[in-house]
Amino acid sequence: MKLAIIGGAGYTGGEVLRYVLQHPQLSTCDITVVSSSHAGKPVWHAHGDLEGYTSLTFAEAYTGADVVILCLGHGASTQWMVDHDAIASHRVIDLGNDFRVEHASSPWVYGLPEAHRDRIRTATRVANPGCFATAIQLGLLPLATTGQCTGDVVVHAITGSTGAGQAPSATSHYSWREHNVQAYKVFEHQHEPEIRQTLGYVRMHFVPVRGPFTRGIYASIVIPGSFDRDAVLAQYRTAYASHPMVRVMEASPDLKSVVNTSLCRIGIATSDTAMVITSVIDNLGKGAAGQAIQNLNLMCGFDETSGLFPKPLAY
Repeated sequence: MKLAIIGGAGYTGGEVLRYVLQHPQLSTCDITVVSSSHAGKPVWHAHGDLEGYTSLTFAEAYTGADVVILCLGHGASTQWMVDHDAIASHRVIDLGNDFRVEHASSPWVYGLPEAHRDRIRTATRVANPGCFATAIQLGLLPLATTGQCTGDVVVHAITGSTGAGQAPSATSHYSWREHNVQAYKVFEHQHEPEIRQTLGYVRMHFVPVRGPFTRGIYASIVIPGSFDRDAVLAQYRTAYASHPMVRVMEASPDLKSVVNTSLCRIGIATSDTAMVITSVIDNLGKGAAGQAIQNLNLMCGFDETSGLFPKPLAY
């Protein structure tokens, strides 16, 4: 099988490559990593930790593959697909936001395995979910599918700087980000449409926050009302029993338990007046590259978890 990673010099492209290189099936593929800005250079020129792990070099242009993973900037995937119409029969996974909102005439399937596993298995086009969207949807999916999200839902989610991409900006600069937090795009984040598409009508109030760390998303989801914690835990464990990349925890999960993995960990706490659902992921793992590999596994008939259990960062 030929595999191509397009836009391989960025954060998500590098993370996809790290998963591929330790994947029992994909590591033996004919792999092409495309980057026009790094063409001809070894991949470790952009991803220094890979020196000694691979002899791959960046290709300047795409020359064909059976499976394509697009790791381009948001908005660039649409043009790439237009320019490469000849690959219509090949499998494509897009990590951008171009195709996440489904339309009746679109061939793209929204790639959240916990919601669309069977459709992904037969798809040739998969739109990988956004990182915030993944954490929030997994935190609410068992309630939404049973009609229990009828009231207000307040989401406060903090993300690491890698979620902003590799291109430097004022708010991803170390001297600004360190020891600092800031809410941004409040009530108008670009991931909201895909969240509502999956969950249906949810009266959600979403506050995204930039955090002083590099990777991970910690989402606190507050739902007013009276809930039986044991009953909700049982409901979530049943809902995710067949989904190996989601773990429902007895205690509140912490961020380091998911960093460098493709897991989502969920915790639940209740009081007399509200319930808090905590959903944590690595934005580059389950929120991007790891989920892309999970989707690829489903599309290619591999074990869904194949290559997806690197070591978390416990401390």
